[in-house]
Amino acid sequence: MKRCSWGRYPSAEQSIYAPAWAPQLTDPFFLNQFKDPNSAINSGLKSTVLPYGNGRSYGDVCLNSSGVMLDISHLDNVISFDAERGVITAEAGITLRQILKIIVPHGWFLPVTPGTSWVTLGGAIANDVHGKNHHRAGTFGNHIESLELLRLGTTSTVSPTINAELFQATVAGLGLTGIILSATLKLIPIANHRIEGESIRFESLEEFFELSSASDAEFEYTVAWLDCLWSKGVRGHFMRGNHASKSNLPTLKPWSPRWELATVPCDVPGIFVKPWTMHCFNFAYYNKQRAKVAKINQSFEPFFYPLDIVSNWNKLYGANGFFQFQCVVPHAAGEPGIRAVIEAARLSGAGSFLAVLKEFGSAVSSPGMLSFPRPGYTLCLDFANQGAETIKLMQRLEQIVIKNGGALYAAKDALMSAESFASSYPRAAEFASYIEPGFSSDFWKRVYK
Repeated sequence: MKRCSWGRYPSAEQSIYAPAWAPQLTDPFFLNQFKDPNSAINSGLKSTVLPYGNGRSYGDVCLNSSGVMLDISHLDNVISFDAERGVITAEAGITLRQILKIIVPHGWFLPVTPGTSWVTLGGAIANDVHGKNHHRAGTFGNHIESLELLRLGTTSTVSPTINAELFQATVAGLGLTGIILSATLKLIPIANHRIEGESIRFESLEEFFELSSASDAEFEYTVAWLDCLWSKGVRGHFMRGNHASKSNLPTLKPWSPRWELATVPCDVPGIFVKPWTMHCFNFAYYNKQRAKVAKINQSFEPFFYPLDIVSNWNKLYGANGFFQFQCVVPHAAGEPGIRAVIEAARLSGAGSFLAVLKEFGSAVSSPGMLSFPRPGYTLCLDFANQGAETIKLMQRLEQIVIKNGGALYAAKDALMSAESFASSYPRAAEFASYIEPGFSSDFWKRVYK
C-alpha cells in the first residue's frame, strides 16, 4: 500500500500491519512474522520494520519503502492518570489532542507542545518535538519520566536513570530503536484554559532579536510570524504569552475543545500557492493588527494550534504536496544566517505561507542523541512542490544553514544530504549502535552512509 507523510512528498509502497492491542506486539507468533519471508506481514519481501503513528512528520522519517509499516495508532489507551500529581501514562498511539481532552479539565497541560495536536505520544518522543517554550522547558523528551520499549521480543523500562543511554537514543530516535509501547509524561499545572499575552508588530530582524531577548524572562511562550515577501526586508508579528491566572478569568469548567471548524476535501488548484496569492495573504495577515501592540486573551487552541482548525490543510498545496524547511542557526551566526535564508527564499520567488521564527534557549539541554533543538534561532518555511526548481531552492537553503554552523530538522526533512546530516548530528554514529536489528526508514537509508 502506498503511503506518504503530511507533506505528501515523497510517497512509499510498503506493507502495513496494525495490531489491535498492545499484547499482540509481544506475542511470539507476531514476532516470528518478521523473521518469516513468506508471512502475511512480509508479503514475500525481506523487510525492514518501522513504527508509524499519525503520519504528521513532513518528509520521509515515517516511510519505509518495500518494508513494513507497523501502524500503532490504534494503541491509544490511557493506562493511568494521576490528577493530583499531574502525571499521565498512556500507550504510544494516543494523540496529544486526546491527552488534552483528558488533562485540561483537571488543571493540567502539556509541558511542551508542537504546532499541531494531532501528533501521537510516540511520535512526539521519537522526534523529540519542541514548542514555543523551549527557552524555559526544553523539548518533549525532557518531561518523559519513563517509557516501555519493545526490543528483540522483550520489553524493558527506559528512563533518564534506567537504561539511560538507550533512553537518549530513543528520544529523537526516529522510531529506529524499537517500538515505544507506552510512556509516562509529567504535566504542568494551569488555572484555566486561556492564554494571556501580547502580539507586537515588528519591521526588522534586529527588532525581532530585541523582542525575543527581552521576552524570555517574563513569558513562557514566544514565537514570531514573518512576512518573508516584504520588499523592504522582514516584518511580522511577535507573539508572547503565559497561561492565564485563575484570579482574572473563569475556571476550567466552561472549556470545551473546538477543533476542525473547516476542512479541505480535495486537492486545491495551484492558484493558492502563486506568488501574488501569498503576497496578498501576507499583506492581509500583517495588517490584521493595526496597533503596534495588541493584547492576547484567548483559548489555548488558536494560540498553539492555529492550523488544526482546518482539517487536511496540506491539500491546499495541491497533489504534488509541499516541502517544509526547518533549520536552526547558532546564536553567533543568527542574524546573518537567518537573513541569508530568508533572502534566498525571497529572491527565488517561491513564497511561504508559513514562516515562523523562534529562539531556542540554553537553559535545558535536549536529551536525545539526535535531538534537533540547540541554542540559536530556528526558522520554519513551507514551499509548494513545483519540481526541480523547488528542490534546488531547498538545497541552496541547506547549504546556507550548514555554512553557518546550523542544522536541519529530521522530522521536517525530505532532501537533506548525508553530509549535512553528519554535520547536523555529530552523535549519529553513536546512535546507530542502538538501532533495533531489522528497523529502518527511508530517511535513515538516505542520510546515514
